[in-house]
Amino acid sequence: MVRSSGTSETSGTLKEAVQVAAYLDDTYLDRADTRVIALGELDGVPWAAVERCLFHPQGGGQPADRGRLEGVAVAPVRDRESGLVVAVAAEGAALPDLTVGQEVRTRIDVRTRLTHAALHTAGHLVEAAGRLQGWRMAASNHFPGQARIEFLTPEHDPRLADPEGREAATAALRETVAAAVAADLPVLARDEGEGRRMVHLGTLHCAPCGGTHVRSLGELTDVVLPTLKVKKGRVRVSYGAAHRSH
Repeated sequence: MVRSSGTSETSGTLKEAVQVAAYLDDTYLDRADTRVIALGELDGVPWAAVERCLFHPQGGGQPADRGRLEGVAVAPVRDRESGLVVAVAAEGAALPDLTVGQEVRTRIDVRTRLTHAALHTAGHLVEAAGRLQGWRMAASNHFPGQARIEFLTPEHDPRLADPEGREAATAALRETVAAAVAADLPVLARDEGEGRRMVHLGTLHCAPCGGTHVRSLGELTDVVLPTLKVKKGRVRVSYGAAHRSH
């Protein structure tokens, strides 16, 4: 059963709990004072939902944030019943004793957030480079150590048939990526109506996305693209990227 304050409840489902996705408003916001809007359980595990949510849950190829709620290490997940992003205690920890309406302090692990934001942004950039080759994105993964974009080609690309051709195609991708990073193109996320949030890399590229991103491509460093591979009819472009230190 889900418990809430000032909300209606039907068979354990919240009807009116309103949550602000602060993680979409500012990638670099690392702490927020907010209040608990709901408490409940997910598969027997207690959770708490806060009004102003800093925590990005896993989704869209991006892993979940790490954070703290009243000093306790937590991980965010999306509750199936309520649709809220809720915080569950990290392994070995337990949520504090909370009440709905209680004022609480939340924080995120900034290093983890910026790692994820850099990889997600670099993924959009790799997609943009692939589009310039005439390819269409089929899948994406922005997890550290696994980051890759998979493309479909509209017709046979003769460059992909041999190692030299694949290296030449990869070199073209690298050139596009390096030029965009050197130009420090702005990265902007805008709500364009009907629930569509679009992320723009200057005028180079735009795509619907609910992830976190760096402010501009100049924030990216160590962008690496190994030679692409062709598997099961798809072009797989692995990549790595990090956030530039300040």
